[in-house]
Amino acid sequence: MLQAGSLCSPETESCIAGFILRSYSMLDVVRWALDVCLVKPQQRSALIESQRFIRDFPPSRRYLIGVSGGRDSIALLHLLVDLGYNKLVVCHLNHQLRGRESRRDARFVETIARDLQLDSEIGSTDVGALANQSKLSIETAARFARFAFFVEAARRRRCSRIFLAHHADDLVETALLNLFRGASPGGMAAMRKISVHRIGKTKLTILRPLLGVWRSEINSCIGERQLEFREDATNAVLHSSRNKIRHRILPDIENQFGRDVRKTIWRAAQIWGEEEAVLDSLVPTDLTAAVTLSVTTLRKLPVALQRRTILRWLRSRKVADVGFDIVENVRRLIEPGTKLTKVNLPRDRHARRRAGKVFVE
Repeated sequence: MLQAGSLCSPETESCIAGFILRSYSMLDVVRWALDVCLVKPQQRSALIESQRFIRDFPPSRRYLIGVSGGRDSIALLHLLVDLGYNKLVVCHLNHQLRGRESRRDARFVETIARDLQLDSEIGSTDVGALANQSKLSIETAARFARFAFFVEAARRRRCSRIFLAHHADDLVETALLNLFRGASPGGMAAMRKISVHRIGKTKLTILRPLLGVWRSEINSCIGERQLEFREDATNAVLHSSRNKIRHRILPDIENQFGRDVRKTIWRAAQIWGEEEAVLDSLVPTDLTAAVTLSVTTLRKLPVALQRRTILRWLRSRKVADVGFDIVENVRRLIEPGTKLTKVNLPRDRHARRRAGKVFVE
């Protein structure tokens, strides 16, 4: 994902101990998004997974599942148990943001796991302190903390797959957030049904089976089955950017246009996601893995692939906080007739062009 600016400062990276690295999406499983559907309430309030999903992710294997205790994750947990996923490890992180209520959330999730005869991993992180130390928003710090917790749980349990309960409304809100931050179309489609993250020697595959299901459908499922869940009162507060989009910006847009724009944004994100996967597959891996970039070879690529190649190459060189501006500055080094031979990179590093090669020092 190319962004106008980077979300992580050098201080942030040290705070999260290198957990936040690049995400890879698998081209051969993108279209799995079309294989998941929710049967309407008048039929059954259940998520019906396709045979392909069961085949690709057999219920007999062990999986992690992130459970906050809210309605979305509780619905997903019960739906998976109904499908025969009885080796789930329920993972819950106490963010320490709501005092006694946060501790009650953790106990609630632990009890649910025990009642369903499932193993659990219950952790705790002072997200407020992390946000202050790393100069991040509470929402971003919480996301980093959860990801770090999931990675540790994956290592401890020797389990490389985790179910998360993100749904269609989450995808729409994330697409708008990334758009306002200056992301590319790929960034707006960053939330995928299936994505693989590599952190050191640990590979974590994130599965989001509800990404084609709307919040209203999940609410119907919860209501019909009379499932208990925990309500986070901060979801209604307008302090966070996501809540502003959810409660104010999207409703205002729909009022102005007189129609439901969420489905339009969701559909666009699906198209962008599939096209992003195709473009990613065209990036020459021999270039991105090399110590130096060949100016002649890079010039032969279309601009879109030049950017993607430079982005991956810089990340392989361990360059921090790579955003759109940095990629464009490096790309200027390969322009015909340019006299530029050096550009600055974060943390007092530089990209140089010499003898037809670009290298980092």
